Amino acid sequence: MATTLTVIRQAENSMMGAPAPAKLPIGDSIAQQSIAQHQEDALSKASIGIWESSTGLFRRHLKEREFSHIISGKCTFTPDGGKPVVLEAGDAVIFPANCEGIWDIQEPLRKTYVLF
Repeated sequence: MATTLTVIRQAENSMMGAPAPAKLPIGDSIAQQSIAQHQEDALSKASIGIWESSTGLFRRHLKEREFSHIISGKCTFTPDGGKPVVLEAGDAVIFPANCEGIWDIQEPLRKTYVLF
């Protein structure tokens, strides 16, 4: 049986889609976000892509588990009931299922993601 790989190419230079406002903003400065190369793999029930956000505060509302690699920028993620975690270029992170909290994007952020 042949194996098909789902691949993101040149994530640091990829052209992003049209920006849209954060879905759950906090405060007056609303972060603008976009995605690129979003692909879904039905066999593994996962999706992969590139996500980018301008500076701002907003709530994380995803219910899936997520693995992300930060390509550029800097942020602090504070999980509900947890301690703030600073993430910056070169870092990788796994969010458990149902992990909600606050994104504080201090420098425009670009990351690859896998939702599963």
